Amino acid sequence: MANRMNFAGTHVLITGGAQGIGLACAKAFVEHGANVTIADINADGCSNALDTLKSLGDGTVACFVADVRQPENCAQLVADAIAANGKLDVLVNNAGVVHAGDILNLDADGFDHVFSVNVRGAFLMAQAAARAMVEAGTKGSIINMSSVNSVVGLPNQLAYSMSKGALAQLTRAASIRLAPEGIRVNAIGPGSIGTEMLADALSRDPHGKGAILSRTPLGRLGEPSEVADVALYLASDYSSYITGETIYIDGGRLALGYTVPVKED
Repeated sequence: MANRMNFAGTHVLITGGAQGIGLACAKAFVEHGANVTIADINADGCSNALDTLKSLGDGTVACFVADVRQPENCAQLVADAIAANGKLDVLVNNAGVVHAGDILNLDADGFDHVFSVNVRGAFLMAQAAARAMVEAGTKGSIINMSSVNSVVGLPNQLAYSMSKGALAQLTRAASIRLAPEGIRVNAIGPGSIGTEMLADALSRDPHGKGAILSRTPLGRLGEPSEVADVALYLASDYSSYITGETIYIDGGRLALGYTVPVKED
């Protein structure tokens, strides 16, 4: 486990690390001295992210192409990451997908795809990382990337909302089992964060940003780096007595019971 916010000698594995929140987390850990391995299904994105990370810090960085839906891929990814750095201290379980659809029109294939990545993939990665940590006697940290949509409904993203609710229970149940091993399991629940995924969604909805800001008391989108800051905290000794929790980083959205005025751009 890292000593406070000095992650020198700490090895962090981040899935879905080629862009967005995953890449922001990778950058933050590298800048704080960690050795970082990222994994992504996008080979070109992985390579580009690796070039970026190499310029940021003195720790070692590596990238592996992996599909978290496959048990063999997850086990091999953890083994490769450990082979590259000798150990594994932190897993950031960030890989995730969305698929539009509500209770009336969501197709079964879309539902299965979301759950295969967001739930099955997160479980397989957490299991592989936890087994490696227990075997090595590592007092590690597993951080699952959840969402405010684990507790509030998003009707046209039914599968996504359900999958993030499942992640909350994965976090709780795993944290109880792994507490005696000295492994903490927590989650981060972002609200609306300015990622490529959100930008793509807003490009198709001219009123989308206004709708988001109307339910965000701080009046702006979050930054991926702000989510990364929470990941740093949960991986550090500053959070040494926190496990089984989800920290929501949402600009006040979950505290709001009405909409707020939005400034026009």
